Amino acid sequence: MIVRLWSLASRWTAVVPVVAVVMLIFTWGRELPGALVALVTVLLAGAVLSAVHHAEVVAHRVGEPFGSLVLAIAVTIIEVALIVTLMLDGGDKSATLARDTVFAAVMITCNGVVGFSLLVASLRHKTAVFNPEGTGAALATVATLASLSLVLPTFTTSKPGPEFSPAQLTFAAISSLVLYGLFVTTQTVRHRDYFLPITRQGEVIRADDHAEAPSTRTAVASLALLAIALVGVVGLAKGVSPTIESGVIAAGMPPAVVGVIIALLVLLPETIAAVRAARRDRVQTSLNLALGSAMASIGLTIPAVALASLWLSGPLVLGLGPLHMVLLALTIVVSSLTVVPGRATPLQGGVHMVLFAAYLELAVNP
Repeated sequence: MIVRLWSLASRWTAVVPVVAVVMLIFTWGRELPGALVALVTVLLAGAVLSAVHHAEVVAHRVGEPFGSLVLAIAVTIIEVALIVTLMLDGGDKSATLARDTVFAAVMITCNGVVGFSLLVASLRHKTAVFNPEGTGAALATVATLASLSLVLPTFTTSKPGPEFSPAQLTFAAISSLVLYGLFVTTQTVRHRDYFLPITRQGEVIRADDHAEAPSTRTAVASLALLAIALVGVVGLAKGVSPTIESGVIAAGMPPAVVGVIIALLVLLPETIAAVRAARRDRVQTSLNLALGSAMASIGLTIPAVALASLWLSGPLVLGLGPLHMVLLALTIVVSSLTVVPGRATPLQGGVHMVLFAAYLELAVNP
């Protein structure tokens, strides 16, 4: 009996995602009592850790930059599905849901994940080194996508309010897909070396020698379990959102804080994976995860909501307000200055963390 329990415990990364999805099935759309919320939270944390484990298994098998791309796209696809589902449910909150979620993802990844990864790597290894060519290309794509999708709607005049007209929304959706497709091709085919980790002498690290790559069967199993774990993460995060919303309202904070908390939960697997890569002095992998997630969030969300708008009866507000535009502009400028040298000290990591803290503070006290 003890041996069987130990065997089960050793395979927790396979068991927890399945249990999380089963819990999701039984709790979806229902009001959860306090005890069940606590259990769901524990399963949510377990699913996050399991997702990180399976993502690293897949990444080790396929190598970089494919590994970070798998996790970024998997998380974003499920996140987009959740956004579209909530938007189709209707209600006044759905008008700004896509904008708030995408902007939260950009600020969390470009400041929170990037800043923390740079800070961890530079404190542990004195400086954080990465490839400025690949990171600069990723940052340029994120900046363009964010500006086209979140800034321009505030200034267009074809439709009143910070909204796109149908023709403009179609252009934004097609542009997002084209840019994202071009970036993925560049990252994985044309200039793959730009997105691989480098040594402190600037030499590309094509493979990790510290462990033998898992078999194809193991990688496929981990890929399936990764998808299951991410479904559990996003679904359970939505399940506990009413409790989070009640706590936010009781604390007197704006309702938009709920979206920030949910985004933090959904992006937690990528955050943990990025920080672990930074500890191993693989900062390029951390930046691939962070900027790739921001890019995928915009590049997949905007086309999805553009398609969903055919069935939506209410407005679709995408334009940011002045406060958030200032934060976005400052993030782009600071990120550009961070990327250019190809190496960073704790100062650069601290600057990004302060920007992330400012975003959280202004979300609570706008």
